[in-house]
Amino acid sequence: MKTNYLKLIVCSLAVVITLGSCKKFLQVQPEDKVMETQLFSTKQGIESVLNGIYISLAGSNLYGANLTLNTTEVLAQRYNVPSTHNLTKIATYAYTDAPATNRLESAWVDAYAGILNVNSFLENLEKYKGVVDQNTESVYKGEALAIRAYLHFDLLRLFGPRYSTVDSTKQSLPYYDATKISINPLLPANEFMNKVIIDLKKAEELLKGDAIITSGVNLVSNTQTADFLKNNRNYRVNYYAVKALQARVFLYRGDKVSALAAAKSVIEKANLFPWTTVANALSEKINPDRIFSTEMVFGVLNTQLYNTYTSIFDPSNTDQNILAPLPARLTAVFENNENDYRYNLNWQAPSTGLKPYKTFLKYADVVDKTKLFRFTIPLIKISELYYIAAESEANAADGINNYLNVVRFNRGLTNLATTVNINTELQKEYQKEFYGEGQLFYYYKRRNVTSIPNGSSTSNITVNYAIPLPLSESQYR
Repeated sequence: MKTNYLKLIVCSLAVVITLGSCKKFLQVQPEDKVMETQLFSTKQGIESVLNGIYISLAGSNLYGANLTLNTTEVLAQRYNVPSTHNLTKIATYAYTDAPATNRLESAWVDAYAGILNVNSFLENLEKYKGVVDQNTESVYKGEALAIRAYLHFDLLRLFGPRYSTVDSTKQSLPYYDATKISINPLLPANEFMNKVIIDLKKAEELLKGDAIITSGVNLVSNTQTADFLKNNRNYRVNYYAVKALQARVFLYRGDKVSALAAAKSVIEKANLFPWTTVANALSEKINPDRIFSTEMVFGVLNTQLYNTYTSIFDPSNTDQNILAPLPARLTAVFENNENDYRYNLNWQAPSTGLKPYKTFLKYADVVDKTKLFRFTIPLIKISELYYIAAESEANAADGINNYLNVVRFNRGLTNLATTVNINTELQKEYQKEFYGEGQLFYYYKRRNVTSIPNGSSTSNITVNYAIPLPLSESQYR
């Protein structure tokens, strides 16, 4: 990956701040040192750097599409992918064939570019210390460290070995916590996870002054001027998002005691992330909040979301280009229950007759262009914390009663008996809950579910979790 890092070190800050090309920026300001000084000499400049990092997270190679809407979802066999589709190599786990190699490479490169930008940001905050007050600096650092952990962890979930107590010492990925050209070693998976957990613990400490703790999410509409530190905190890696990510990480590692504790610390504040309403789920037809944004603990804004939606899911696409599930598969996932909010709201056959089957509406635009949830892609929702708690409870009956049934109630479903198999029911819930959010593949991998329903046929398919490191990384090792 040496070549990529050399390029990124030259361009990273310029790309993040200007959202333009490195060349264009350097035509205006050729001196990197002057650029750095200008950016970190004011609070506004520092905020623009951090904001640029968030914008990069929402890029199409990361959480704007690749790791949410399409690639990871196709890995989980969500959709019927025709042989002529550009995702068919992903759907058949032909990882070494183009264009699958390019798609996976782009996720790898952009994730590590984001990590490099975070490290540069943290180092410059120290270098230009005193520009912002101590609490503001702590919040900025906490958010940045959490983003670094978030990106590293998802890279591990995608490219790393299946994590368990048996294979946790297997070689995994490099972890970068400083801006340097040298190539870091591939760490054993357990050491890699240790670094993720350390970064999250530091982020938790630094974010103890986060305004979300005392003032809540504090949403303001996109027509108002938002305070960087006080408003719309669920669009940034806030204190509770760090606790939620800790719960996700601990469960992936198999540490259910720590996962439960972290999940409960967010559930205790569930009033900050209220469940979607029955009216929104079943009655609102013009401007429905299909992503359940009130439940979002952390998410990103992607200004290209509706262009992306149109190219992937819109009914106007041909059968060879649209991503849509086989009707029987979709019915099976939702157990033919039209009362499920997630089914009723997000899946409909086009009234125009363009398609005889139901298409995905979760990220379709709404009429009212002032709605705050427009362009939003959720990355962590309160429902996931309930699922983590349910799975982590020592007593399965408590997990079902106290957590799993709470989510079901808020999705329009009846309670499950405490005698059901909780793991079977949790798998069903992950299949229903996280369409278009990229989490199901990681669930399958963590649970070592080797045979899953084939998205393109009525049979099952054996999942290949061994995604190789991209050539840009492996060729230098």
